[in-house]
Amino acid sequence: MSIAETQTGTPAWRLLLGYVRPHRRSLLAGAVLSLVTGATGLMLPLVARGLIDDLAHDRAITGALLAMSALVVTNAAVGALGSYVLQRTAESVVLGARRALSSYLLRLRITAVDRSEPGDLMARITSDTTLLRAVTTDSLVGLGTGGLTLVATVVMMGLVEPVLLGVTLAVILGAGVILGVIVPRINKASRQAQDAVGVMGASLERILGALRTVKASGAEHREERTLHEAAQESWRQSVRAAKWSAAAGNTAGLAMQIAFITVLAVGGARVATGAIDVGTLVAFLLFVFYLMSPIQQVVGAVTQYQTGAAALTRIQEALRLPAEPTTAAAAPLPSPGAQPAALAFDDVRFRYADDLPYVHHGVTFAVPAQGMTAFVGPSGAGKTTVFSLIERFHEPESGTITFDGRDLGDWELTQLRAAIGYVEQDAPVLSGSLRDNLLLGNPEADDDALARVLKTTRLDGLVARLPAGLDTLVGHRGTKLSGGERQRVAIARALLRRPRLLLLDEATSQLDAVNEAALRDTVADVARTTTVLVVAHRLSTVTMADRIVVVDAGRVRAVGTHRELVTADPLYAELAATQFLAASD
Repeated sequence: MSIAETQTGTPAWRLLLGYVRPHRRSLLAGAVLSLVTGATGLMLPLVARGLIDDLAHDRAITGALLAMSALVVTNAAVGALGSYVLQRTAESVVLGARRALSSYLLRLRITAVDRSEPGDLMARITSDTTLLRAVTTDSLVGLGTGGLTLVATVVMMGLVEPVLLGVTLAVILGAGVILGVIVPRINKASRQAQDAVGVMGASLERILGALRTVKASGAEHREERTLHEAAQESWRQSVRAAKWSAAAGNTAGLAMQIAFITVLAVGGARVATGAIDVGTLVAFLLFVFYLMSPIQQVVGAVTQYQTGAAALTRIQEALRLPAEPTTAAAAPLPSPGAQPAALAFDDVRFRYADDLPYVHHGVTFAVPAQGMTAFVGPSGAGKTTVFSLIERFHEPESGTITFDGRDLGDWELTQLRAAIGYVEQDAPVLSGSLRDNLLLGNPEADDDALARVLKTTRLDGLVARLPAGLDTLVGHRGTKLSGGERQRVAIARALLRRPRLLLLDEATSQLDAVNEAALRDTVADVARTTTVLVVAHRLSTVTMADRIVVVDAGRVRAVGTHRELVTADPLYAELAATQFLAASD
């Protein structure tokens, strides 16, 4: 049983057929052209035997020469066309695999992404899918056309001279035994080589994602060693696979050379005894020469299949990661003036993995439609997890969460998320222009809506200063913007979605006092027409909230206004006193 079959439960050849099936017609056309190429080649030894007979009997050879010339030209033309059709089909197979895999990866559940290395996933969609190109043409088609050509050649050799065929098959059988030992080693080495490429990609992504930290820590040389070790391992395993592939190819070539020498010796003896004539020996030797091509094609197909099987296994592993359900299209965003959403948690328990402690121990609270609700508490209390559960990035282990009185699990994901605007803690900005980032959640937003949001979030001044305005490129992960600017871009992006529920996770942590105060007023204005949930460590951001939920160690310990909680809850009073809010209040 192959690696692909043991790890995915499905043989690699069946997985390959799944990718090839949409292109079966063009693949069949390429295979037919390859067979025609083989057939024209098989005719050449027979025409050559006739030519030798004509020479021996002083007959005209013009017809035989024209026939050979026509066969050679046809063989080259049909062979070139067949090669193009097969290569084009192989590229189409790769394209289909990349489309399917990229679409699936975009639907992965956050839990699956958290457990995976992004660099390794990227390697599966780039280098692993690339291997399908060769395995489609060299393995699938090569095995079929090469195998048929091999059988046809053997039949023709048997018709020409059965005794010499037996000698040839004996040599080939010995080579087949050796290949049976080599082929499994190619499979194992190929899989390890592809795994090493994934590790290298993961290492590179890890370093580039925190390059400033690496440089500031003086860790370039240490990380360089890590990256080089991963590259060295990839090289080592690839060389190992190449070694066994070369051994397989050379075994086939050596077998054919031995077969030629043996046939020449045995055939020469049979000519000397008068058992066969010279024309028959020449024709058979030409068949032996011609037999080399389909044998190498079959051997190459088998060895290439081992490499492809390893790649197919890794692709299939990615396609078996937990993913969210597929939807036909994106849900429409809320219309202007849509009613704010109501939310409630009832005895929710949650942990990120079975071997990790609980983050929520029966969290219960209710958020009415409209207004601002703030979540405060020590780090690690479970505040950000509340937002992850609302967005259904994770599912609660027990308890219920309702959105507009309806269980969160009953909502279609696209409809649920269309009603929510979410500003993450680190306010990520994507590579591209400022306009692209702002319109990410609502590409249909008009210029008036964009201008209003820019003014609301105080980004209009930034846009005026930028050389290309909204079309200015912000760099990888928004490196050309300050932390505060990235936060305001993330807030503007969320507001453009006209959310019925706005989630702000530490949305003002990197803003200066002036911009924080301005944005606090903006959030208060938004809370008059929608429901706003805010997670904040800086209590100055949430003192004017309609209600504050104090979370500690995965439990809700108190709910109230700032004034109520300062006197009623010791933890909140301590937080307020630490930030000099209690006295001023």
